[in-house]
Amino acid sequence: MTFRSTPRALAATTATLFALAGVTACSTDGTPAGADPDRVDVVAGFYPLQFLAERIGGDAVAVTNLARPGAEPHDLELNPRQVGQISEASLVVFLHGFQPAVDEAVEQNAGDRAFDVATVQPLLDATAGGHDHDHEGEEHAEEHADGGGSDGAKDPHVWLDPTRLATIGDQLAERLGTVDPDRAGEYTARAGALRTALEELDAEFTEGLKTCQRREIVVSHTAFGYLAQKYQLEQIAVTGLSPEDEPSAQRLAAAIEEARAHQATTIFFETLVSPKVAETIAREVGAQTAVLDPIEGLSTENGADYLSVMRTNLQTLRTALSCS
Repeated sequence: MTFRSTPRALAATTATLFALAGVTACSTDGTPAGADPDRVDVVAGFYPLQFLAERIGGDAVAVTNLARPGAEPHDLELNPRQVGQISEASLVVFLHGFQPAVDEAVEQNAGDRAFDVATVQPLLDATAGGHDHDHEGEEHAEEHADGGGSDGAKDPHVWLDPTRLATIGDQLAERLGTVDPDRAGEYTARAGALRTALEELDAEFTEGLKTCQRREIVVSHTAFGYLAQKYQLEQIAVTGLSPEDEPSAQRLAAAIEEARAHQATTIFFETLVSPKVAETIAREVGAQTAVLDPIEGLSTENGADYLSVMRTNLQTLRTALSCS
């Protein structure tokens, strides 16, 4: 029997081939995936992991960030092209529980080419570094934390402790060395240099926040537990792990009461989240607002990077907490 191609069938086949080409040939920044055979293709779930991969990989890697710069990465939805990038990458660096769509794509397409940074060190409980006032927003915690329920929700923002990030970097260098043994020594050396830079940053935070009139930070959502625990601060969060949560009237009133009780002069909001809640609290207590950046979706167009934004955060905290 002879099969004849109809114009409709030919068009469908051509469209499918073009779609597949789009999945396999391009990265999120418009450059061909795998275009340079001498570089290791690394896919990172969001900015801090991109930062690690680029600093440790250097010229030996080509890094694609799945999250659009300047956008909230928690609820990222992947397009077919991005799923194709995960399928073809030499290494996928992600944090299980932070981006559910990435978790699913990694499970289905990455296999043993995935590096889950949440396995390097135990994650803190979502309530670490502050009060457990209520369970506001924890219905979303399972989407963003590997805890299996609101009572076991984990805080994924591990990168806000520079020393923990350094340890993750050491492990990433080891994993890159497994993927690319000929340059394993280079990865180890660059991870060592990054560790030195992160330990210097840690020392600056320790010294800069040693003597402050206040140690409570009122923040829009529960993102700063690692920073608070590391530097003996107390996080007072208006909402839970999900930055999109709207606080209940009861929770908002409680946050206002606590801000007054601690004589807070600054209410912090984030670059990627509306400042309205922070502005409401600030008006009620006679405080000002300021940005404390969790560095989740940083845009590097203005030359900023993890280290520079963390130092900006430090200066913001010193001013807000009246540190000497």
